[in-house]
Amino acid sequence: MTSKTSILKPRWSLAPLSIALLALLTVMYGPLLWHWVDGWLNKSISIQHEYFSHGLIGLPFAAYLAWSLRPQWRELPDRLHPAGIGLLAMASALYLSQLPDWMNISFPLMLAGLCITLKGLPGLKLMGFPLALVALATPSQLPYLIEPYILPLQSFIASVAGFLLMQAGIDVTVDQIYLRVNDQMVEVAPHCAGLKMLFTSLYVALMLIYWNDVWRSRLRTGLFLIATVGVSVFGNIIRNTLLSYFHGVGNKAAFAWLHDSWGGDLYSALLLLSLIFILRLIQTHVPSQLSLEVNSETAV
Repeated sequence: MTSKTSILKPRWSLAPLSIALLALLTVMYGPLLWHWVDGWLNKSISIQHEYFSHGLIGLPFAAYLAWSLRPQWRELPDRLHPAGIGLLAMASALYLSQLPDWMNISFPLMLAGLCITLKGLPGLKLMGFPLALVALATPSQLPYLIEPYILPLQSFIASVAGFLLMQAGIDVTVDQIYLRVNDQMVEVAPHCAGLKMLFTSLYVALMLIYWNDVWRSRLRTGLFLIATVGVSVFGNIIRNTLLSYFHGVGNKAAFAWLHDSWGGDLYSALLLLSLIFILRLIQTHVPSQLSLEVNSETAV
């Protein structure tokens, strides 16, 4: 009689190389990530970097996706690609520069370089979406570069907010991006024009599209992204209208609550939750693709 014994690999086990790489990444980027999180939570980071506070939900989600892809990662053959070495060298140089923005950018470059170095281009493709979430949550000067070009959006929001206040019988004058409410001046600044909320809304929309496999349908994906932009702009118009009203009537407590305190966070959370219901409506009532059938009868 013979007995067979099988050694089962623990579910959470990692290869020694993986453990070493995780430890190295933790030592290198742990303090940097903590700086991001602390700045986003306590709003002690620069305004431009605060635009990327969606990383509070995006980075954990990216880590979860990468962890869930471990079986597929293990099936890929080990394949060294020269581009991976180049990315690792570039990321190391940016990290060693000690310049904040360059150190930030080095993080997604380092992760992408490791994927290509260990598994080649198939590894990069497999981890493409988690890496995209990390890259889109990495603080940079992109908002600063975009802000000069959103003046039309600022003017549009100011005009619509002024129109809504006029309908309520409030004395208001609109001058480009400025609203004068009861002789109190309010400016629709770039940060208040909804650019941050637009970034966050599109980021969350990408997460929902991936999680619900909506990306397989171009029609549903396009409609959802358009609806996301619409919700973000409309929600910011209502917010600026309320802020202008509170400032104009001298209600400083309500203005501070919605502008600087947790009222603004609550308002943003409600807008993001509305995206879930919009996506459900699209999945229920919009087909995955349009099929046009033309029946033509020709008579001779």
